[in-house]
Amino acid sequence: MIKHKKLLLPFAILGLVALMAFSYFNQPKIADAVFTTIEGEKISMASLKGKVVLVNFWATDCTSCVKEMPDLINTYNKYKNKGLEIIAVAMPYDPPAQVVNFATQKKLPFPVMHDGYGNIVQKFGGISVTPTALIYNKEGKRIQHAVGTLNFDKLHALLDKELS
Repeated sequence: MIKHKKLLLPFAILGLVALMAFSYFNQPKIADAVFTTIEGEKISMASLKGKVVLVNFWATDCTSCVKEMPDLINTYNKYKNKGLEIIAVAMPYDPPAQVVNFATQKKLPFPVMHDGYGNIVQKFGGISVTPTALIYNKEGKRIQHAVGTLNFDKLHALLDKELS
């Protein structure tokens, strides 16, 4: 019996290593999505390679989302010339007119899209909680998945590192 356990241990370790490698290499790549903004512009994640990209999933009825928008605007304005792109993705249940109205009233300086059919939400792993931010490095690998209100001090430290 002990001999069989000794034989199983290397296979268990190998299986664990294979699972970890699969998990690492199977992370969503930046080239997987094309956004259509509320202005009708198409932006592919592939076209943003070489930039750090923050994809922010939000809703107009999400108080945390609305509260963090001024900080997102400030972050965008601070880092856009250094290579940051932010794309704000409004959730499928958000009324399109409300999304357009919010973006216009708040003068959001970054691209905004309404994910009416939930295609983008699904491409990014079935996002269901807002706010959720996914951050990709210049090579297109996801480096952060934040659920809830962003810690902007930590975000700025990450951006300083990634954009230097």
